[in-house]
Amino acid sequence: MAEEQEATQQEQVEVPEKFQDIVERVEQMSVLELSELVKVLEDRLGVSAAAPVAAAPAAAGGGEEAGGEEEAEQTSFDVVINDPGSSKIQVVKAVKAETGLGLKEAKEIVDNPPGTVKEGVDKESAQELVSQLQELGADVEMK
Repeated sequence: MAEEQEATQQEQVEVPEKFQDIVERVEQMSVLELSELVKVLEDRLGVSAAAPVAAAPAAAGGGEEAGGEEEAEQTSFDVVINDPGSSKIQVVKAVKAETGLGLKEAKEIVDNPPGTVKEGVDKESAQELVSQLQELGADVEMK
């Protein structure tokens, strides 16, 4: 089935005559050779094959809107403690319970702000942890 789609796709693409020989040579190359060709072109021309894809949304959105879109698409968050507050012992216990770390490791995170309590957690879990630590008086944020 993939071969049929490939054949259909090849038939639909019209190659200008001036590029015909280049396209035919590229079609004859192995994946490894194509990868080497891309690297050579990137180095020789001072470009990156991935750059246009990453730059296009930022350029199209412009200014502050691009930053807002980035936050909306974020799927994993880090919970960072900036200040343990007055209930430091309770905060250490909560960090220990949430992370599964030992008492010493949890205390190090709390004692040395900013300390990352959890990394790469989903939004809901991060919000729950932030609110739990804030209830104990800690200054916590999601990044």
